[in-house]
Amino acid sequence: MVKKPYVDQKLLKKIKKIKSESKEVIKTFSRDCTIVEEMVGFTFGVYNGKEFVPVRIREEMIGLRLGDFAPTTKFFRHGGKMERELEKGGVEKQRLKGK
Repeated sequence: MVKKPYVDQKLLKKIKKIKSESKEVIKTFSRDCTIVEEMVGFTFGVYNGKEFVPVRIREEMIGLRLGDFAPTTKFFRHGGKMERELEKGGVEKQRLKGK
């Protein structure tokens, strides 16, 4: 069984009101909305839980979802012995450059 694409009707109404050349950002909370051909050229502000991430829609994005382009988590870094050694080496290099 194949799922049908979900397109938020409120977004389609907003798109019809605005011209595609406009630099206006359309804010939305609908991360699960599938990108369709009518959305190409528009910029959406997709909410990631903290802020609205601007996403400019291109033809390659058709069929994907808006939430795919606004990550909800930020990668900090991996820990471990190797990471600490690399970090320590970078600090020592900066000290030598400063002298």
